[in-house]
Amino acid sequence: RVLFRSIGIAFFAGGKMVDGWESLVNPHDEFNEFNVALHGIGPWTVARAPSWCEVLPKVLSLLNGAAVASHTDFDRGALTGACVRAAVPAVAYSKWIDTCWLARRAWPLLPNHKLPTLARSFRIDYRAHDALEDARVAGEVLALALRERKITIGELLAGPGNHITGFPGAAKARKKPSR
Repeated sequence: RVLFRSIGIAFFAGGKMVDGWESLVNPHDEFNEFNVALHGIGPWTVARAPSWCEVLPKVLSLLNGAAVASHTDFDRGALTGACVRAAVPAVAYSKWIDTCWLARRAWPLLPNHKLPTLARSFRIDYRAHDALEDARVAGEVLALALRERKITIGELLAGPGNHITGFPGAAKARKKPSR
């Protein structure tokens, strides 16, 4: 069960972040000690924050019909799960882009493709486990991966399906050498 405690949305144009929006979210549920330590968000942080149902209209206005990118499927699952838990319709988006999958294809020789590793590898300033920062860095990784693979966002979005997890020619990506 994944519950939002914060949400961040970064808007990109021409490979650069042009705007952002974020909000704390009160899940009205228990807090796991591990997650509190990881994110620094505890019950005291969200006590006066809006609930998911209160934040959802803003999220819908920002994401409805848009192409959405996040690093792994975690955010998509969390978004869907929050809507299911609140018994409200899921957010409609045109395509969902998994930037981790794309990073694996663009840079197969990196030791891993976690967001902090990619940020360090490409000298992107990054404060991990902050919703808006995660969104911004995922967008920057997407822009870098598109440049690396010499493809435009339009070409990527023209791909089949609702969940884009590849580049044209991705099957030709080099495999990591075995040790």
